[in-house]
Amino acid sequence: MQLTKVHGSDNDFFIFDVTQLATPLTEAQLSQVAQHLTDRETGLAGGADGVLVVDHSQHAGVAGKMRVINADGSEASMCGNGIRTVARYLSEKTDQTAFKIETMYADLAVQQAPEIATGIATYQAEISPVCFGAQELGLTLPDVTSLRHKRLPSLSKTLYFTAVAVPNPHLISFVDHETLLGPELGRIAGYLNNGTNTIFPDGVNVTFVEVLGQNHIFARTFERGVGFTNACGTGMSAASLIYVLEQGGIAEKPITVRNPGGMVQTIVHQKADGAYWMDLIGNATFVGTVELTLDQLLTAPVDQLTLQETGEQTTYRQFVAQLAEA
Repeated sequence: MQLTKVHGSDNDFFIFDVTQLATPLTEAQLSQVAQHLTDRETGLAGGADGVLVVDHSQHAGVAGKMRVINADGSEASMCGNGIRTVARYLSEKTDQTAFKIETMYADLAVQQAPEIATGIATYQAEISPVCFGAQELGLTLPDVTSLRHKRLPSLSKTLYFTAVAVPNPHLISFVDHETLLGPELGRIAGYLNNGTNTIFPDGVNVTFVEVLGQNHIFARTFERGVGFTNACGTGMSAASLIYVLEQGGIAEKPITVRNPGGMVQTIVHQKADGAYWMDLIGNATFVGTVELTLDQLLTAPVDQLTLQETGEQTTYRQFVAQLAEA
């Protein structure tokens, strides 16, 4: 079978199209595949942040189904950077430029978009649903039904936090440049994802955000089930929403979101019923492909397998270098 290594803002994955299989894998095997392939030392092609499982969808008008298996084998409800790459994969597979993809909680609209830079394949994805409720977030503070721009002294005496599910649960804090790059994010996120804390017992993605200018922010994320990543699509979308609601960002206008792995654009929308949703626009880079057997997929050593590179990563690296100079 063939796997494709992909990334959005250097948040990297393997696309695993399970429609290639004669017999479906069990849930335990899917978890095993993700842990085996993504290990940064012994995994395939330097490992990855997770595996994007592509399957048929039974929903009318939907091109395919995406599941997100984290590097630790757990499943995430959505992945904003990942869905852009799956959108490209299904676009090329089905010869469509605009369609929907089934995810855990919603069928999301995706489409091919104008290039963010020359030679950079770019796709746009709907990020929804959005919810501030404690139950949907897995937030278990006594008598707290939502968390909106509040201090949590058990986490920090100075920072303010807002929690939002998009649908992955995210904890957002706007910080200065020193705090963005300092140890606080790792300390707070490590505690909230230790499996024993009483605030988010099931863990939460944590994003620190610095405002760089009008509709221009920088987001750094520690992802539940992964750790620090070069970018988090749902995290950048959540950060953009809270930027609009609390920090003077302008809705219905593009927001430039810088991240350690590059840059995306977001647009925050509000429906007539008051519900929010975001567009996430950015690269969908195909790094390369590799063919392997089912045994290699599950347990056999894969670190020596050769990835047939597309050359797209060179173009992307040039784009990132230009961003650094800007």
